[in-house]
Amino acid sequence: MDTMEAIRTRRSVRKFSDRPVEPEKLQAMMEAAQAAPSWANMQCWRFIIVKDAATREKISDLSYVEAFFAPKGYKTNPAKQALADAPVVIVACADPVQSGDLHGQHYYMADVGIAAENMMLAAHSLGLGSVFVGVFDEEGLGELLDIPPEVRIVGLFPMGYPQDEWKPGPPRKPLEEIFFLERWKV
Repeated sequence: MDTMEAIRTRRSVRKFSDRPVEPEKLQAMMEAAQAAPSWANMQCWRFIIVKDAATREKISDLSYVEAFFAPKGYKTNPAKQALADAPVVIVACADPVQSGDLHGQHYYMADVGIAAENMMLAAHSLGLGSVFVGVFDEEGLGELLDIPPEVRIVGLFPMGYPQDEWKPGPPRKPLEEIFFLERWKV
């Protein structure tokens, strides 16, 4: 699969089969994250690969939803069960001090986002699915996974073979709405 095809066809996957992810595919995803650009080449990202079912279940328990999803009509976070069911959960972290900031911009968030997108595109190109989960108890996860207190957890990524067949994603906004030439357009 070429890069543009991977970008256009990647979808958020929340239902996974119980088929394990092969070590060589995990290796390829790690190498894709490692190759990502970062601010001042600081490479502040760190990733924890969680395969243990009991730990994945605890991670799922630490992803909370009521405050965010209930007003939108969801009874639960659609990705919560994915954290328990996916054969692999990757916990994306960063040390903000190692990344640094300039004029109030904290670059660790962008750095981890770029590395995570590389990882998700690599996973998709290898026949795997993933989804970004960003609503969780950071302190509880830190304790569960022995993450130092100065390190921030940026996101959780359940990964594995999709249970359902591929479906097209939601419609995207027209380019004219998201790109402007020379100046901001209202």
